[in-house]
Amino acid sequence: MSSSSLRRFFAYLGPALIVSMAYMDPGNYGTDILGGAVSNYDLLWAVWLASLMAMVLQYLSGKLGISTGKSLPELIRTSFKSRAYIVPYWLAAEAAVAATDLAEYLGTVIALNLLFGIPLLYASIFGALDVLILLAFVSRRFRVIEYLFMLFVSIISIGFLYEMIVAGVDPGQIALHTLSPSLPAGTLLIVVGIVGATVMPHALYVHSWLTKNKLQENTIEEKRRLRRLHMVESVSTLTIAGLANAAILVTSAVVLFPQFGAVCQPPSGCPQPTVDDVYVIMAPLYGALAAVVFAVTLLSSGLASSMTGTLAGISIMDGLLGTKVNVYLRRLVTRFINVFPTTIAIILGLDPLSLLVYSQVILSLMIPLPMVPLIYYSSRRKFMGEFVNRKVTTAVALASATVIIVLNVFLLLSFG
Repeated sequence: MSSSSLRRFFAYLGPALIVSMAYMDPGNYGTDILGGAVSNYDLLWAVWLASLMAMVLQYLSGKLGISTGKSLPELIRTSFKSRAYIVPYWLAAEAAVAATDLAEYLGTVIALNLLFGIPLLYASIFGALDVLILLAFVSRRFRVIEYLFMLFVSIISIGFLYEMIVAGVDPGQIALHTLSPSLPAGTLLIVVGIVGATVMPHALYVHSWLTKNKLQENTIEEKRRLRRLHMVESVSTLTIAGLANAAILVTSAVVLFPQFGAVCQPPSGCPQPTVDDVYVIMAPLYGALAAVVFAVTLLSSGLASSMTGTLAGISIMDGLLGTKVNVYLRRLVTRFINVFPTTIAIILGLDPLSLLVYSQVILSLMIPLPMVPLIYYSSRRKFMGEFVNRKVTTAVALASATVIIVLNVFLLLSFG
């Protein structure tokens, strides 16, 4: 790539970078930590599969925004027409954002507890103040937010590369469980949670909004140029994010499996880890720096994913209701919706890791909300013009949708 091409790419860089936090948000920490702790490397295939499905769907979402000049929520509003259909759909989409924000908030709370020793109850109050940090940057140029994401993604990626080196992962086991999928008994819930934590509904909405805002001119040449940049950014950025996602599970397998999964006795159950266990066990085994790096990556994840959630909420409300929303009000309402139930859960002594995992399962059940219309619009020439999906692209997207829906159905039937 020439220097001029690199400059153009850097100038465009942002949409997929912001969306990449769907691969590395605290919900991924929760599902990957539990997966690694109870089943070692066995569920690594699920992380790769979820990452690949997310990449396909995110590519479609970004391309949709570039091709149509509209976000996915805007197109859905146009199709529904009547508010009798729009409002219920909007409420469901907002529920997905709330479930996402719950995980982001919990990640910030847990990181504050680990780094500074703040009791969870007080950390839940301080954690709510991250809204002030976000608003301080949102009030400036949007490019500042994109620079922040470059920083946060770098911290998380480099941090887990360091953790894997220090912990001494097994490349043979990584290769084995990448190529030979297995589903140990009782892990379907975790697999569905991994899918929900990676193919996040709100991220499918917001990517189209972010890319349509990159359009400077509504010309076919401009759209072709941005589509090429979008392809490069999506593949490169989301590949890095997928590797970081896998690194979380692998690190958990090395650190926690000997303490939890290896002593699991099926008749009497298995001891359940907490996020704190990664920090506590790492310190004596691999040094205090390894433990601190883990907590710093978790804090970065919580803060960055909160920004993604806020932008997604704005895109959903703007697109579906046609109403410009004040970003201050939007962030305050979304965050404080989760402050009260989370604080009550902490007071009752409920495990934050369980809250993280179940919130991601809820997200997986909600993926069809944006996924179905996304595949429909991107495969119709009347919306996409020359950028309509190729048949193979639509086939891969439909295969991804089928896998997600089948996993959700099997999980629901398992509770029956």
